[in-house]
Amino acid sequence: MQFSAEHETLRKTTRSFVEKELSPNIDAWEEAGAFPAHEVFRKLGELGLLGICKPAEYGGMALDYSYNVVVAEELGRAGCGGVPLAIGVQTDMATPALARFGSDELRARFLAPAIRGEFVAAIAVSEPGAGSDVAAITTRAVKDGDDYVINGTKMWITNSTQADFFCVLANTSDDKPHINKSLIVVPAHTPGISLSPKLNKLGMRSSDTAQVFFDNVRVPQTNRIGGEGMGFMMQMMQFQEERLWGAANALGGLQACIDVTIDYCRQRHTFGQALINNQVVHFRLAELQTEVELLRALIYQATEAHCRGEDITKLASMAKLKAGRLMREVSDACLQYWGGMGYMWDNPVSRAFRDGRLASIGGGADEIMLGIICKLMNILPSRKKSNTGDKV
Repeated sequence: MQFSAEHETLRKTTRSFVEKELSPNIDAWEEAGAFPAHEVFRKLGELGLLGICKPAEYGGMALDYSYNVVVAEELGRAGCGGVPLAIGVQTDMATPALARFGSDELRARFLAPAIRGEFVAAIAVSEPGAGSDVAAITTRAVKDGDDYVINGTKMWITNSTQADFFCVLANTSDDKPHINKSLIVVPAHTPGISLSPKLNKLGMRSSDTAQVFFDNVRVPQTNRIGGEGMGFMMQMMQFQEERLWGAANALGGLQACIDVTIDYCRQRHTFGQALINNQVVHFRLAELQTEVELLRALIYQATEAHCRGEDITKLASMAKLKAGRLMREVSDACLQYWGGMGYMWDNPVSRAFRDGRLASIGGGADEIMLGIICKLMNILPSRKKSNTGDKV
């Protein structure tokens, strides 16, 4: 992928923001279990970093997705996974469908302030009994006059405690699971919405995450994004950019993990020499760097295809799968070279070890990615039919 001067300017702007506004505060935000999303997002909005691919008429830059990948990669260098994740939710998980399919009124009310950083957005899809299996959600939105009345529970919702609105996936009919769902924008302060205490997570500690309860929550039907019953399709489209963004974001974190470990291994001396001088160490770091570069090539290939308007479902799934596995492999291997220091809670590689584990779960588990890839390779086993003629 060829980067223009505009790409490099955007990269420099993002890196400067990370170094000045994010990295110095990460330790405090990790300790607090949240970061000041409205404050940080307003600053991002002023730089235009929350609307890179969004329509210009609502305050976006209207650039192609390659620019988003540059920003995602640089955010990955922040020193934690939680804050970049929260930003990615705002830009690539909670707002893409709204930007593409939302009415002009909805985009003016919710998308424009989200791009400016005045609103914090959250995507409410997962449920206690439906994570990667999106078709299994049970939250319902029932018509009552001109409104929807929403009841249900959403789980593991990033940005939830600071959100101004949720993009909620709910069942709006009793039809088949793939055509009975709609995406609905729900203001966070609507009566009937309540939250659990912040969830106590293994990693992503600076990202506020909670369970969200909808108890007879009433919103106008005009808050629906696009046509009724089109929510599953829209969410699947959102997933492709979410997965590509997540993989690109992982690049920055993976590179930072390797770089800081190389620096440490040059400084740490064992048995009379720098640790980096041991062949087993520098060979392993070279292998890890090679894996990162292979992932980078895959992500850039998928990005170019996406910018051409091609279906990137297979490539994005592959990139997401590989990024999640590399987050585990790289952080585990690098942590080993830190010795006892690597086992300390506030060590940067220890944090990457914890934060990176989510990459193989969130946005579709590794097993879901493998199923998608196998389906698109046409190598899934045939499904037998029951006596009733239904596939089982």
